[in-house]
Amino acid sequence: MNSLRIVFFGTSEFAVSSLEAIAGTSHSIIAVVTQPDKPQGRGRQLAISPVKRKALELGLQVLQPKRVRSDKFIEKLRELSPDLIALASFGQIIPQTLLDLPPLGPINVHGSLLPAYRGAAPIQRAIMAGDRVTGITTMWMEAALDTGDILLQASLPIEDNDTAGTLTVRMADLGARLLIETIGGLINRSITRIPQDDSLATLAPALTTFDSQINWNNTSTAISCQIRGVNPKPGAFTLIADRKIKIWSAYDAGSSTTAEPGCILHIDKQSNGVEVAAGSNTVLRICEAQPENGRRMDASAWARGMRLKAGDQFINFPAV
Repeated sequence: MNSLRIVFFGTSEFAVSSLEAIAGTSHSIIAVVTQPDKPQGRGRQLAISPVKRKALELGLQVLQPKRVRSDKFIEKLRELSPDLIALASFGQIIPQTLLDLPPLGPINVHGSLLPAYRGAAPIQRAIMAGDRVTGITTMWMEAALDTGDILLQASLPIEDNDTAGTLTVRMADLGARLLIETIGGLINRSITRIPQDDSLATLAPALTTFDSQINWNNTSTAISCQIRGVNPKPGAFTLIADRKIKIWSAYDAGSSTTAEPGCILHIDKQSNGVEVAAGSNTVLRICEAQPENGRRMDASAWARGMRLKAGDQFINFPAV
């Protein structure tokens, strides 16, 4: 079984590296399963997933079931008769009927050190929590949310300037390498399955609109982590002068203030920053901002364009 017949499940950019890694081996990818094309943008034109784009470039068969639980799709997988199912950032729970098909196993590449951060947004949630270390887990899949036995794990530091975008690239590369190592270990039977300790489990649910909204009562460190964690998508937003502003980057200024949270303290014309009071007497320095229907720019240039001054106030979004 040195050359396997593999069905790959994946959708997002995170999964592309794993698909490419398998394609670079002697194994045969007999099908790539990804989410259906979805309308996007103002024109609502159908957009394909990053995994589908890469699969088509590689000349691979692409399957896009609305529901992987459907009898029609399950029968299709039976006909393909894979030795192994490999999954990374797919977007649907795989039913046990499918997980039982491949004799060598159904394995998943997950973007955290399980049992921490089970769910759809482990990379974003780790940054938002202020974690300094994260990692990749390959696991034996179960028909539940990231609860399967651990196969291999590898850690990765979260750098001070990491955003969800930059960290995802590094995590995807690490995940691809660990996936190939895991496949090799399953072939030569050198991997021991380790059950997860459910008592240590934490969740990483998909990001919502609430996760994008800056609350100035939070500390500058918490706000900075939030901004990094939702960059580039969906982005962090705040309100000032009846306008919604996207904040691309900011950091803890390392100073204190008695001003009300959200109050602009200083607009620095020379080093392009806007200092704002945050919760617990902390100060956040905004570096890049983007007005609605405008371009991304230095925060001080944006502030001057809006004729803002010290004492002007950012406000929190209304409670729902």
